[in-house]
Amino acid sequence: MLRIMGNRKQLCDGLTRRDLLQIGALAGLGLGLDELKALGSTKSPSDSSFGRAKSCILLFLYGSPSQLETFDPKPDAPEGIRGELGRSISTRIPGLSIASGLPKMAKVMDKASIIRSVTHPYPIHGVAYALTGIPRIDVALELNPHDQAHWPFIGSVVDHVERAKPGGRSADVPRNLLLPWAFSSHRVGEVPRAGPYGGFLGSAYDPIAVEFVGKGTTKAKKTLQEKIWEDFEPYRGVTPESRFRPSSVVDDGPGLSFDRMNRRRTLLAQFEDARRDADRQVDRSGIDRHRDLAYSLLGSDRLRRAFDLGREPMPTRESYGMTLFGQATLTARRLVEAGGRFVTVFWDEYGLAGTGWDTHWDHFSRMKDELLPGLDQTLSALLTDLDARGMLDETLVLCMSEHGRTPKIDGAKGGGRDHWSRCYSTLMAGGGIARGRVVGKSDKIASDPTERPVSPKDLLATAYHLLGVDPQTMLTDRQGRPMPLVPDGNVIHEILA
Repeated sequence: MLRIMGNRKQLCDGLTRRDLLQIGALAGLGLGLDELKALGSTKSPSDSSFGRAKSCILLFLYGSPSQLETFDPKPDAPEGIRGELGRSISTRIPGLSIASGLPKMAKVMDKASIIRSVTHPYPIHGVAYALTGIPRIDVALELNPHDQAHWPFIGSVVDHVERAKPGGRSADVPRNLLLPWAFSSHRVGEVPRAGPYGGFLGSAYDPIAVEFVGKGTTKAKKTLQEKIWEDFEPYRGVTPESRFRPSSVVDDGPGLSFDRMNRRRTLLAQFEDARRDADRQVDRSGIDRHRDLAYSLLGSDRLRRAFDLGREPMPTRESYGMTLFGQATLTARRLVEAGGRFVTVFWDEYGLAGTGWDTHWDHFSRMKDELLPGLDQTLSALLTDLDARGMLDETLVLCMSEHGRTPKIDGAKGGGRDHWSRCYSTLMAGGGIARGRVVGKSDKIASDPTERPVSPKDLLATAYHLLGVDPQTMLTDRQGRPMPLVPDGNVIHEILA
């Protein structure tokens, strides 16, 4: 069975080679999803939760937190599994306990739901596997973000669908924004990683990344095998003056006039004319789009106000945490409030590769001093703030990662947990997600699911459904072939409100 933009046809008695060629040609001419749906009789999914979310805030914990020390503690497991942070605490949901390192989250778990049985076969940092429809991943693809085999990031698909609607155009606030900077751009030691890009939709659908302008307040020491890094760590603290801005916009201060902007545009055009022949073989659609967007953003008062954290009361800023993750997440809330459709905040590596939530070394000290307190404060503040503003029911919040960590603690310096994709946890809230629900169950050591296994593709299908994008939608790749949006992904109906 193949479904083209919501219209189901049997290959043997409905979809012909001519149909496929027409679809590819129409997509090449820029015909959007709604127009393609009009080729056949289409009805929106009847589920009342379809399209409940007006926007999405995705919090991605790169490197992957341990399920045992976050949302699936096993206090009765042996010490070599449980570890020194394995104690659990009760939450506002009767019978539901989470790890003791998340006391603020325990008080707001009635606003969210947990899936404790996420599972897949790829224990590598496969951000692309977690956040796109790509059916399989390996290290080579993971380390090559521009490989043409990559599929589009969920935020890129949402942007694509919105632009394809009748009358779709650029918004005052970009529909697909990435904080606190371009993914995997502030570490040393390895090449950039794949994940949040336009994939086969093209670089024109890459997220608009911002840049961090500020300073860290707390020094940290990190190790990566024989490498040692020591400097100010913004994930542990930033100055109140710290802020974010679209990285493609040059900050020339309040004196930048539209006349100066136009002169700069003309000069840039001259340079581009001079090198056009050399670039003829390069797809410049993404470059052109981001350049044009940079100019439009300079004139967007709404976007400028959204990035201005000085407009927030200091108690609100402090409630999110005066850290890079906290202030980026608060900025994400402001962007959504201003009309943003999909905003992603990465808790990324900084300084050294193998950091973030990738706790192969110094697991317990980093979890206690940085990771758990930062997550606890920021995530609980976001849920509380959105709910108080009446925004939670229309804002989907996803807190996820690419895999989990090994149940057994290894003998690395400071203790360590390695990669583990057979079972881990994800939190979802708002935008059509039920409150206070638990889906799935793991065994006695959080090693494998014992009830309701859930794949990353199911998470994506559920998010698409809530954002009003039919998970059965077909896209068109670079060769004009119809490609499923999220292969083998099914909506997790048990978690819907």
